[in-house]
Amino acid sequence: MKLSDAKLKFITSWGNFGSQWGINKTMAQIHGLLLVSDDLLSADDIMDQLMISRGNANMNIRSLMDWGLVYKENQLGERREFFRAEKDIWVVAKRVVKYRHEKELVPMLRLLAELNGTKIDEGKTEEITSFQHTVEEIDRFAQQADKMLSRMESASENWFWKSLMKIFLK
Repeated sequence: MKLSDAKLKFITSWGNFGSQWGINKTMAQIHGLLLVSDDLLSADDIMDQLMISRGNANMNIRSLMDWGLVYKENQLGERREFFRAEKDIWVVAKRVVKYRHEKELVPMLRLLAELNGTKIDEGKTEEITSFQHTVEEIDRFAQQADKMLSRMESASENWFWKSLMKIFLK
């Protein structure tokens, strides 16, 4: 297989994986392209290689920068902006966990705390009890997930793998 074919297969697959993980397919393809590119790429380079519009490229590059997965670089004598991906996959994993933790789990924890503190006085007693029990169970699980994700965000790669091995080797 030629290197160009292997890179294309990676980029396409990374895009498909991304959409399965709840990430925009184009965003994941841009990330994949930047991951396997040794050179800095401009938005024009990205548009040409992925055959996407300028608006689509710019919007997704900005999102990747918000996630902390892509960096903007300037080159002397160039007016264009260039981009590169974070190549340390451990750093990438931690940033994805942190971003999703903040955007998905933290709002859920706030909602659960609000619901746990709310007195429900309308409805059948059994349904109220069942609802409150469900919310409490989800809250307990979410609190544990929050602790685990917070630890992972600040953990070293070595600690993470040792901890994971302990779980699976028991």
